[in-house]
Amino acid sequence: MNIKNVMVLLSLCCLTRISTAQIQNQGAYPDRMVLTWSDNPATTQSVTWRINSSSNKIIGQVVEEQSGPDLEQSAQTVTGIKSQLKIEGSSQLDSYGQVTFAGLKAGTVYAYRVGDGTNWSAWNQFRTADVKGGFSFIYLGDAQNDLRSKWSRSIRKAFQQEPNARFIVHAGDLINRSNNDSEWGEWHEGAGFIHQMIPAVPTPGNHEYRRDSMGQLILDPHWKMHFNLPKNGPADMQDAVYYLDYQDVRMISLNSQLIMLDSIAAQKQEQWLTDVLASSKAKWNIVVMHHPVYSTAKNRDNTILRERFRPIFEKYGVDLVLQGHDHTYARGAAGQVRPVYLLSVAGPKMYGSDSERWMEVSGAQTQLYQVIRVTDEKLYFSSYKLNGQLFDSFELSKK
Repeated sequence: MNIKNVMVLLSLCCLTRISTAQIQNQGAYPDRMVLTWSDNPATTQSVTWRINSSSNKIIGQVVEEQSGPDLEQSAQTVTGIKSQLKIEGSSQLDSYGQVTFAGLKAGTVYAYRVGDGTNWSAWNQFRTADVKGGFSFIYLGDAQNDLRSKWSRSIRKAFQQEPNARFIVHAGDLINRSNNDSEWGEWHEGAGFIHQMIPAVPTPGNHEYRRDSMGQLILDPHWKMHFNLPKNGPADMQDAVYYLDYQDVRMISLNSQLIMLDSIAAQKQEQWLTDVLASSKAKWNIVVMHHPVYSTAKNRDNTILRERFRPIFEKYGVDLVLQGHDHTYARGAAGQVRPVYLLSVAGPKMYGSDSERWMEVSGAQTQLYQVIRVTDEKLYFSSYKLNGQLFDSFELSKK
């Protein structure tokens, strides 16, 4: 055998050993990473992730981005908490980590990673909220079906167009079947690395719920594993009812599934919303919830939202109500200047849209994403098709 053939064989052996090592280590690293906020967006950042190792160490490291490679030398290490989730239909227990970085500087880019001290995620970046100034965010309607293959186009195109968006609002029905782990896996895969850099601001829909053996409504247990949200809602609804102050915007999440089906929960959210809006010092107040106040379908009529929540929206000057559920697009102010009621759909499941007088703009059979830009005196709303073509737009002014 000549020297050339020997070298080829040695190279193949080395490649085989490397590939085997990679296969053995596959799955050891954190995945399903999501940025959210559980506190002030200017000074904190929360991260959740699935733990793919047997270690009980839950660690996050964060450092102000200086554009150099030696991140570990000056990184702050923070210990988080570990939770476990039983996968329905199997004996498998998945572990999740959760950590919050605090004491951060406003308007600053940070690099971070999470892991167990041995198996780390990649270093990612996030930016804290500024004290003031303009910014943009993305709003997506229902994802629900074909998350990996078709919904992925919506969130990725939105990110491509607005890579500096500060957060992404998800208006419920992120998945189709409550407590279906594979669907949540598709949701994370569809979003790719986006939520490792841009925080999620989610509200649940009806598909995140099911009834237990006693007939009680149960929120998908994946929800609190994936989303570490502010605990400022009613005491027994803090996983999904909350508000978040981001600069001059107060984002308010209502749990419309409980409003529709639980009279006590509806009453509690009604009083809570009144207090949150009455105390708001934000220039812009935006509500996100799954079920629409005004439906686009004749066979859907959410009376309780119109009779009990619409008056609160109007009394306290809510600017936008971002909704989903009807799998169409619609915009209208329902005879009032504000709020502007909006429905949209990001996933591939589509319904028809009946002509209703409240709608100024409507559309069907179209996957869409929305970009909202906020300045000191104006709010600009734009809805886009997945080819980047503008579908609808308007602006609001406020002195």
